[in-house]
Amino acid sequence: MRLQMAIDVADVDKVMEMVDKVHDVVDIVEVGTPVIMGYGVEPVRLIKEKYPQLTVLADTKIADAGSYECQEACDAGADIITVLAISDDGTIQGVADTAHANGKLCIADLLSVTEISTRARRLEQLGVDIICVHTGVDMQAHGRTPLMDLVELTKAVDPGKTAVAGGISMSTLSSYTALKPAIIISGGALGKAPDLRQAVIEMEEAMRKEEN
Repeated sequence: MRLQMAIDVADVDKVMEMVDKVHDVVDIVEVGTPVIMGYGVEPVRLIKEKYPQLTVLADTKIADAGSYECQEACDAGADIITVLAISDDGTIQGVADTAHANGKLCIADLLSVTEISTRARRLEQLGVDIICVHTGVDMQAHGRTPLMDLVELTKAVDPGKTAVAGGISMSTLSSYTALKPAIIISGGALGKAPDLRQAVIEMEEAMRKEEN
């Protein structure tokens, strides 16, 4: 299992400040959608130029023009690119093919998908590398979590091809690690911690213990 730290603050200086603190202890840094909406993929480029060994995910949530949008992210240095699972199959295929042609990975975000098992199997056929269940902030406000969605997803596809996002913190982590997804994504719980670096280290250590 790998820990992905989601950075959703739309301030490129703050993004770099956060990355500086954790670049050597976190598995994956996610340049979140709010950052990309504000600055495009330039923050991805800045991070990769400074920390070329760091795995960087561009949360582009591509919904159209898959090949073009994915190539932009790849050119900036993104190692992983996201596409919305509700997108047209041709869009998803374009993202997957373009990512692979550049030696990168493609993640499909199941945000708002209701038929998780059916869509997940189709996403595998389209060449998606990782399938992510995601409970958005607005849904979290109504008490939703991604746990049951992850349970359904891991029954449909290999858990090693899954990821999970949506309000995950140290207090809820064990429920997710028990299902052995490839990637566990945490944003606010890490970003709002008094000591970001220590929070990342503690979550990483807890995940490692669950694997052993």
